Amino acid sequence: LLALPWGHLVQCTALTGCPLLLGKINKMAECIRMDIQCAQICRLAASYMAQNSEYANDICQLCADICQKCADECAKHDADHCQACAQACQQCANACASIAA
Repeated sequence: LLALPWGHLVQCTALTGCPLLLGKINKMAECIRMDIQCAQICRLAASYMAQNSEYANDICQLCADICQKCADECAKHDADHCQACAQACQQCANACASIAA
């Protein structure tokens, strides 16, 4: 399970530049913001899990909430990279929610 947040944060981080390349920065501002926040919380969650921290479950719940919001936002956009990100975010949200439970 530890690999899931790491792989997901790479996906979110890589995709933050796609709207710039497509010239759609204004239309996708919220998507970009959520991708960045999602990547940051995934990095933190993976780090806390790797440390077997007593706070890992709390961080994982927050990660699940943010990843779900990011999945919902990315799913609003038709671009392939947005749909791929939405799917990765949903998988990570589900995994983190199960860890936090």
